[in-house]
Amino acid sequence: MLALLDADDEVHAAAVRVWDELVAERRPGVITNYTQVEAHALVLRRLGRGLALQWLLEGGLDVLRATPGEEADARALLLKHRDKNWSLCDAIAFAVASARGISAAFSFDHHFRQFGRWRVLGL
Repeated sequence: MLALLDADDEVHAAAVRVWDELVAERRPGVITNYTQVEAHALVLRRLGRGLALQWLLEGGLDVLRATPGEEADARALLLKHRDKNWSLCDAIAFAVASARGISAAFSFDHHFRQFGRWRVLGL
């Protein structure tokens, strides 16, 4: 999300291009509640309080709340893939997407490609 908001980010142009394609195709955007918290903190640190609050309130993404079962699946993924440096937030995104049939992710995080179960838009 930071790449989309920060014009100085090295992948900003690519992020805008992908986002514009998603909007043009009317593909719904979703974010897990964990990723929303992590993204808000990052935008707050890097771009300031005003933009962080604006994104939080007007970001246009539906928030998918991870279920206790999806959280357990995420912990199981971390145990199964001990060789990966995935965060709990990453693993929850993987578990939620897998459980809910989501087949693509808009991310520049190489961990999403490493997971290998969907198309990663942006990378």
